[in-house]
Amino acid sequence: MPEEEIRKILIITRNLPPLVGGMERLNWHMADELSKHAEVHVISPKGSAKMKPESVMLTEVPLNSLPLFLVMAFCKGLYRALSDRPDIILAGSGLTAPIAWLLSRFSGARSAAYLHGFDITVNHALYRMLWRPTFKKLDRVIVNSTPTRELALGAGVPESKISIVFPGVTLPQRPQPAATINAFKAQQGLLDKKILLSVGRLTTRKGLREFVEKSLPLIVKSEPNAILVVVGEAPKNSLGAGVQTVASIQAQATKSGVAKHIKLLGVITDKNLLATAYEAADVHVFPVRYIPDDPEGFGMVATEAAAHGLPTVAFATGGIVDAVRHGESGYLTDNNNYNALSQYALQLLRQPLSTASVQDFAQGFAWGHFGEGVFNALR
Repeated sequence: MPEEEIRKILIITRNLPPLVGGMERLNWHMADELSKHAEVHVISPKGSAKMKPESVMLTEVPLNSLPLFLVMAFCKGLYRALSDRPDIILAGSGLTAPIAWLLSRFSGARSAAYLHGFDITVNHALYRMLWRPTFKKLDRVIVNSTPTRELALGAGVPESKISIVFPGVTLPQRPQPAATINAFKAQQGLLDKKILLSVGRLTTRKGLREFVEKSLPLIVKSEPNAILVVVGEAPKNSLGAGVQTVASIQAQATKSGVAKHIKLLGVITDKNLLATAYEAADVHVFPVRYIPDDPEGFGMVATEAAAHGLPTVAFATGGIVDAVRHGESGYLTDNNNYNALSQYALQLLRQPLSTASVQDFAQGFAWGHFGEGVFNALR
């Protein structure tokens, strides 16, 4: 089939900054990268216009409540679809896929969605009845990993419609200055510590509380100077994700006798400060649990850590098998094997992988590659 010209793209998404998370970063970069190839207009939540990509047009709708967001996104999207006549109407996740499909029927545009694992597996009767059947009606379905592709096939999406495009990562132009890293360590009481870093939302799937219970004591026993530094908090606007509160994680640390070996920093939105945290650490721990109805679609934080030369230890579950290359950008072990996870973390503390090797792996996930991949899939 010949490639079709794309001049205008309408994106509809609930996930954009100032909301914080991997899906929000991905949708921001997707709009930014696609705007290099076509005129892009985004329908997104209130507050996102202040942080939008410079070359992207944007229309805001109320974030809360969810039904109001969906109704207003459809109404605003219908106006834009009929007035702008986009070639593609793209849903930023499964949530807005029915809107993209409906608007394409009214406007004659082609419909598409970028799907994450949880988009397909949501265990909600209404969602499964009304949302999931839409996916196979779309003209194109882009998925974020090999396992998500299998989920899409299982949901009835024809193989010919599916493309895999891995999420991207921002590659640092230069390392953080040693003085900046030392100042960060001094400020946080991390000098002379072996730093295990966790970055991300504190959801049930991310499994941080279980890591504190089952792995951190083993690590601390062998490396008394080890400390777990946590960047993130429980999500406030996430749909369907169970949470682990800061209080529950701290309580588990006390119960497991490692309260002095954990430090919770909350959310870090400053890019330079987050880069400093990555480069100050020794190991990125990503103890995502296997939960059938709540899979890890990819694991963007693992490639983000790799971009800063920080290797990851994780369970080989969901899309993490695409986000971490065993022995090159970190180590993977079987689900729930906390002993092996601990041993791999200790191995990296004592015998670090080559920083160059870890960063070379991340090069393949640059946002430019992601944008080209999405645009070509849409064609």
